[in-house]
Amino acid sequence: MSPSFIRPSIPNNALWTVERGASPIVATAIHEGHHVRQELVDLYALAHDERLREEDPFTEFTTRDVPNRIVFHRSRFEVDLNRSREGAIYHTPEQAWGLRVWRTKLAAEHAQASLQVHDDYYDMLLNYLSGVERRYGRFVVLDIHSYNHRRNGAGSVPTEQSKAPDVNIGTSSMDRTRWAHIVDPLMVHFRSFEIDGRPLDVRENVAFQGKGEQTRFIHENFPLTGCAIAVEFKKIFMDEWTGEPDLDVLTRLRAIIASVVPVLEHRLMEGP
Repeated sequence: MSPSFIRPSIPNNALWTVERGASPIVATAIHEGHHVRQELVDLYALAHDERLREEDPFTEFTTRDVPNRIVFHRSRFEVDLNRSREGAIYHTPEQAWGLRVWRTKLAAEHAQASLQVHDDYYDMLLNYLSGVERRYGRFVVLDIHSYNHRRNGAGSVPTEQSKAPDVNIGTSSMDRTRWAHIVDPLMVHFRSFEIDGRPLDVRENVAFQGKGEQTRFIHENFPLTGCAIAVEFKKIFMDEWTGEPDLDVLTRLRAIIASVVPVLEHRLMEGP
């Protein structure tokens, strides 16, 4: 399996890709993207590899067998869809893991153009999920992300396992009691798989709590019908410093997500 198949070429002007299938289960990869608008390229203080390190490459690949998919192709360093509109552009290092993103202060017209993408995405998402809701009554969104665990360098000691599970399930923005019949089986399912000879360590609200804008938006707009779950994979599927993927682990994660779809469909039909 070639790296180009794992992360295919996307036109530089692409914003997002949407697929609609016959299922109430949706997967998103909104931090997959690496492209930025051409007029922004020379304004960055960050190199490509520095941006890539904080993006979520290959998360799109893990969702390919989910019937409904949304993949965002722009870098979070252009606009971060998982932050509120007010915080969607990283103007200061404090907003970006201490990184200086821009050579000089970003001009208002550039910022406004990026925020328009944020507005357009959420307009699209509302319409898209409204359609799924009309068809099925309820739906589940798997909001797929990834996170770093070797922040001090390529050869550094990784974050201790107690603070960095292989899979972090974020649920803080949802009515946890209402959606327990979805979240609990999801976690049990993930725990039933092994990678590199050991069961996946799957825990809830440890490294992250699911406080991103997308899950918040879904629960606000579909409080009784939409269950949005933030799924954060630790970057055990790649070298976070070189960007090199582990094709075996990625393929395994893809299979795990594919196999949970019928589980969630069945649970969703049972109702809360």
